[in-house]
Amino acid sequence: MSDTDDLLPEAPLPPTLERANGGANARGDANGHSEIFFEFRNVNKGFDERMVLHDVSFVVKRGQTCVIMGRSGVGKSVTLKLLMGFLKPDSGRIFIDGEDVTNFSEAQFEKIRLKVTMVFQSGALFDSLTVRENIAFPLEQQSGLGADDVDAYVEKYAHTLEVDHALDKLPGELSTGLRRAVAIARALAQSPEAILYDEPTTMVDPIMADHTGNLILRLKEAFRRTSIVVTHDTHLAKKLADKIVFLQEGKATVFESWADFENSKDPFLHNFRMQDELIPALDVTL
Repeated sequence: MSDTDDLLPEAPLPPTLERANGGANARGDANGHSEIFFEFRNVNKGFDERMVLHDVSFVVKRGQTCVIMGRSGVGKSVTLKLLMGFLKPDSGRIFIDGEDVTNFSEAQFEKIRLKVTMVFQSGALFDSLTVRENIAFPLEQQSGLGADDVDAYVEKYAHTLEVDHALDKLPGELSTGLRRAVAIARALAQSPEAILYDEPTTMVDPIMADHTGNLILRLKEAFRRTSIVVTHDTHLAKKLADKIVFLQEGKATVFESWADFENSKDPFLHNFRMQDELIPALDVTL
């Protein structure tokens, strides 16, 4: 699909989701939107006396795609869970769209999750619902959309993510890659301001990984949603990243572009890039 206009729904745009705790922000625009959408400020998080994140700070501007990289177990997915309120930091502050959400209650985070959605590794689809019903689920929760609008959105998002052939199948009948594509379609159907992707290309073969990366890239170019992508896949990172946050031994190193990351003289980062570039050639059965 070459024309990104084809990615836009034919149905009327969904009503603007109610902003959690609305109001203007000192760093925001006239509409109350903060220029910085996500911010970690000196965040610490540990488990069983093991410090996973140590004094981690970074910002993601509205409309940017930030890629969080690092080896397994360095806290990449923990970072997303902190942003979604599934975990609480031990210390430090977390801001979403200019709001300090560090001590938000579960009820307050439910409002945040209306504008920030997450695509899990598993897809987290409803096993008893068809693909069509999974994509329709968040649309049916929005006021102002009739049945015809919901159907139009489902068809359009399914076509965009290339799962329209599977609309009447159950998630259990799909491959891992297709389940992820359906999960992304359902995330878009929520009409979020930001999307978090947790290892979107893990556990799939390199061909499907490349295809998934291309889908996310098309969505980035068409919708310009603020995004954070957690991955160890340098190929995906190079394709998507506006900035890189590299986690190592609890610390975060921030690069403002892929070129800055690629030109780093750090021997560990050089070795990380070189080893990962070999993976698609060596392993086609992940």
